[in-house]
Amino acid sequence: MTTAPPPESPAVPDRPLPLGDLAALTMELVDDASPSFSEGPLARRIAAALAGVPWLAVEEVGDNVVARTQLGRDRRLILAGHTDTVPANNNERAGRVGDRITGVGTADMKGGLAVMLELARTVDAPVVDVTYVFYAREEVAAAHSGLGELFEQRPDLLAGDVALLGEPTAAALEAGCQGTLRAEVTLRGARAHTARAWMGRNAVHRLAGVLGALDAYEARRPVIEGCEFAEAIQAVGVAGGVAGNVVPDEAVVTVNVRFAPDRSAAEAEAHLRDVLAAHLEPGDTIEVVDAAVGAWPAVADPLIVTMVERAGLEVRAKLGWTDASRFSAHGIPAANFGPGDATVAHTQGEYVEVGDLDRVHEVLCSLLTGTW
Repeated sequence: MTTAPPPESPAVPDRPLPLGDLAALTMELVDDASPSFSEGPLARRIAAALAGVPWLAVEEVGDNVVARTQLGRDRRLILAGHTDTVPANNNERAGRVGDRITGVGTADMKGGLAVMLELARTVDAPVVDVTYVFYAREEVAAAHSGLGELFEQRPDLLAGDVALLGEPTAAALEAGCQGTLRAEVTLRGARAHTARAWMGRNAVHRLAGVLGALDAYEARRPVIEGCEFAEAIQAVGVAGGVAGNVVPDEAVVTVNVRFAPDRSAAEAEAHLRDVLAAHLEPGDTIEVVDAAVGAWPAVADPLIVTMVERAGLEVRAKLGWTDASRFSAHGIPAANFGPGDATVAHTQGEYVEVGDLDRVHEVLCSLLTGTW
């Protein structure tokens, strides 16, 4: 995982970002490479594109850009999206095949950014005040989050009544999100020469019980606010071994827990301990190395209700973790609504359908203007 910015960043292109053509805008944003920690040039370009919009107040905080209307409306909607992508995999340039735009970040989430930019530059008198948030470093460890940076340094810029994140949902509403927890389970043994294995205890062999319990685990599928979540506990890494002729005295399995938003991180950890309890002994440990809570499904907010009912949107749970969690933790109900299929995100064949771009733009434009 990248933990520091590269020494140099590419220059900001002089040409303006396209207006009125979501496909062309998405392709331009893809060609503006912005892997995590290298979002600065794209942030400057977005800020420049919004700086001349008379109904927006634009501020930059680090590599984050926030643009707000200040019309004195009764409610404020936040539209938020991250500007970074995972590293390119021979897909750094945008392409188009029929109505499909290809390239790194098309689904996650240059397509969503294109919709936000188009709305910000064309909807001059929304029926609610709108805050457009373009933030950095979502695809890396939570400690580096640009959204976290904004909440810490300028929480006033993120004040609002409800938030929609442009994460890929294929133009459905994915409410809330699940939490995620990563833990290292360490099993102890005793070293010995493998020629006299009976004198030791093989910690790697002990993994069989832990892995068997995880393989047999029956996940809970709670329904919350009409949305069915699907919990999971998976082993995602194994380490152990000393040498080719030594019985190993330690083995570590890294476990990822995905938990529904009706559990806290502490409850998710306690549940993991219960699942593995029969296979742990004195000296064994479970250490949580990373955790982020979920977000309660924001399906009751009037703006969300209006959007779902007027547009006839499918509503389902967000099974992955998103920054809906950060907004929810700050008392702002949040949901996910964007173009693109999450199942192709981060893959070499990542793409977004033009129809998805148009559909998400149509729904949000209707929501902002009140013209359904």
